[in-house]
Amino acid sequence: MEQILISDASEILIGRGFPIPFLPVRETRSSVAVLAQPGASAAAERVVTAIGTDEMPPSLRIVPDGDSVKTLGAAGETYEWLADLGIGRHDTIIGIGGGAVTDFAGFIAGTWLRGVEVVYLATTLLGAVDAAVGGKTGLNLRGKNLVGLFRHPSRVVIDVDELEQLPPHLLREGFAEAIKAGFIGDPDLVDLFDRDGVEADLEQVVIRAVRVKAEVVAADFRESGRRGHLNYGHTIGHGVEMAAGISHGEAVAIGMVAAAAVSEARCGFQGAAKQLDLLESLGLPVVSPNVDPDEVRRLIAFDKKRDAGGLRMALLEDFGRVRLEYVSDGDLEVGLAAIGLA
Repeated sequence: MEQILISDASEILIGRGFPIPFLPVRETRSSVAVLAQPGASAAAERVVTAIGTDEMPPSLRIVPDGDSVKTLGAAGETYEWLADLGIGRHDTIIGIGGGAVTDFAGFIAGTWLRGVEVVYLATTLLGAVDAAVGGKTGLNLRGKNLVGLFRHPSRVVIDVDELEQLPPHLLREGFAEAIKAGFIGDPDLVDLFDRDGVEADLEQVVIRAVRVKAEVVAADFRESGRRGHLNYGHTIGHGVEMAAGISHGEAVAIGMVAAAAVSEARCGFQGAAKQLDLLESLGLPVVSPNVDPDEVRRLIAFDKKRDAGGLRMALLEDFGRVRLEYVSDGDLEVGLAAIGLA
């Protein structure tokens, strides 16, 4: 089993099969509340069985699927459930499922009683290499993740056996964030995908991608600088995601095509064609769906990463070499044109 530490109080365990150590040892814990998406209900039942005792039977709540859970309404209903259970400050919330559920469970845990312990079981590749790692939580309100807080889970559990059972479309979504980790911080991971494509060893993909993100997050938890590198492909990608209603992984793939075009124009990046080929070889989209470009522009203008200096994008000088640059409207138009939204 691979253990990757983000901080003294937060770890990621990557292995195969149950029983992976699940709950951190805590003598004061008296209750556990489990939040799971519908597609992860079988995994949630296994966890409940594995950790449950006569003295501490976990309570399970199936929450709405995908981003439909990341709403103020769903949060309010969950707070009422936690109150009915009597979940206290020394208890634990577990989030089981993809990135939307870990985003949601982390937000709930971080705000209930001003913060209780949270543990994740990531059951999608996208969640495993991205959303479950790094301590960002959030709800959607007008834009993506505009309500949220930074809060590390005490433990993230990634079961590679579980991930290998995913349908192809969910693996493809995860490949987008995994190969992004290669683009920004591990050229050897880019080479692994270049050589083996969708047949790349999934355990190595997960370990290498998580290491990249964990290293960046450990160095810059609250995104004051280097953590912005993880936003490669997200600035324009989030706009397309919200406008078109597509999955996050698909949107990031499209956003990386846009970011590569801006990188080429601003930083002399020479890898845009190779990146495009790699994304296509993984079955990922490289052009935007037919959406109103003005709506995408509006959503980009509302991006939470904008500050007094303007909008910053993560751009590539080369694979593994990232620059954070303020971009102009003209730069954004270069990116939009590259994905068919001129």
